[in-house]
Amino acid sequence: MKPDKLDDLKLNKAQKLVRVLELLSRPGGIPPEELEAQLGVDPRTVRRYLADLRRVGVSVDEAAGPERLLSVSGGYGRAGVQLTLAEVLSLHFGRTLFTFLEGTTFAEDLDGAFERLQPSISKFNKEMLDSLDRKFLAVPEHAKDYREDADLLDEVVSALIHSNPADAEYRGARGQSRIYRLEPLTLATYRQGLYLLARDVAEGRIKTFALERFTRFARLRRAHFAYPEDYDPRAVLGDGFGITSGVAEEVVARFSPEVALYLRERRWHPSARVEVLGDGGVRLRMRVAVGPELKTWFLGFGAEVVVEAPPSLLTFVREAHVAAAARYR
Repeated sequence: MKPDKLDDLKLNKAQKLVRVLELLSRPGGIPPEELEAQLGVDPRTVRRYLADLRRVGVSVDEAAGPERLLSVSGGYGRAGVQLTLAEVLSLHFGRTLFTFLEGTTFAEDLDGAFERLQPSISKFNKEMLDSLDRKFLAVPEHAKDYREDADLLDEVVSALIHSNPADAEYRGARGQSRIYRLEPLTLATYRQGLYLLARDVAEGRIKTFALERFTRFARLRRAHFAYPEDYDPRAVLGDGFGITSGVAEEVVARFSPEVALYLRERRWHPSARVEVLGDGGVRLRMRVAVGPELKTWFLGFGAEVVVEAPPSLLTFVREAHVAAAARYR
């Protein structure tokens, strides 16, 4: 017999009641039979302990199913927790980062969770909350609007949770539509937008889809796919320069002194290396996929950058600037 079990058997009634509460608080709960064996009592005594706990305000849940499990309710013990000012600030600041989800169930659930935490915030911290919107500001990027996509978002989230495949129609950037059978794997946020990483069943590879471009998304509720054990979304996007990925190439570009400090202040990619040049400029080298985010990023620097490799990217940037200049003639 294990020492910890012997100790439990030697406890008096009051100590056993505390031990029952401790065991019921375990993640997932505890079967009644295990509780009886742990304390060396019969089912009737366990029922008395549970009744005693309920009388002092502890709510005990009993999960129905093949295996009965006893546990304290999820809300037990929260009222006595007091959040520190730093914790309140972190919660508030994190909440403001997701303003682009306004009008969706995500935003409603976030507001609901914050509201339930209100009893855990001291009066002083509640007064401080009134000024946080002015003292701490998360300036949003140009956010996408998902207020009309609440049903779509619910369907996507449900497909992810239950590993349901889905039949979907998707409108590309140029307006062309295509039908897919998808296995949803990850819902990701990027620059105030939502993106779904899903396996295209027909092609057998993982692709990135902007959520708002789905014109139809119907999960197959009675079907399920095996979520791949070796799948890691960070690895899938690792070679990308944003939310899309592809085959990595060696990218080299020379930036002028005017933007050199800005380039050196940020970590653009795990593979990025910055070399300071004699004129005060910098040369950036990184191994990434040449996707739309990378192309747009280079175009945003205008005349302050010269792409040196790969040739395809050099040609794209040069031709885009020549075409843009022609529009101003």
